[in-house]
Amino acid sequence: MRHLAVATATVLAGALVLAGCGSSESGSDDDSAGAGLSVGSAYMPQPVSDSMAAGFLVITNKGAAGDVLTRVTSDVAGDVTVHKTVGQTMEEAERLDIPAHGELVLQSGGDHLMFEQLKRKPREGEKVSVRLHFAKTSPITVEMPVKSATYNPKTGH
Repeated sequence: MRHLAVATATVLAGALVLAGCGSSESGSDDDSAGAGLSVGSAYMPQPVSDSMAAGFLVITNKGAAGDVLTRVTSDVAGDVTVHKTVGQTMEEAERLDIPAHGELVLQSGGDHLMFEQLKRKPREGEKVSVRLHFAKTSPITVEMPVKSATYNPKTGH
């Protein structure tokens, strides 16, 4: 069982590296959230695993007060966790700060979303609904497009 977990983590890490980093075409933004938060550059590389996937996006805060991403939910996964990348390792984070007049960038090789216990394996061209929960701002729902496993947001391919 441990070998399977290590193999899955290795494959997922490879997919994260292949996915690249930077900004991409925006996913659906929800301007009704208020408090100056908006979400863009959302995408999920097509999962290489039947049980896990990664997700990336940028939360922009145009408001004068900071906020905190506290939880993420999605109907495609039993659990969605936020991970910080520290050195070469991933650590689950309880919360991530969104500074006033700043951004929280979730990207390959850095902080990111982990979709665990997938209920189905999303395919390229589909959209995955993700609900972001914050300490101060009302939840924001984002339609995250599923891109190829090797998608690079810098080039758009």
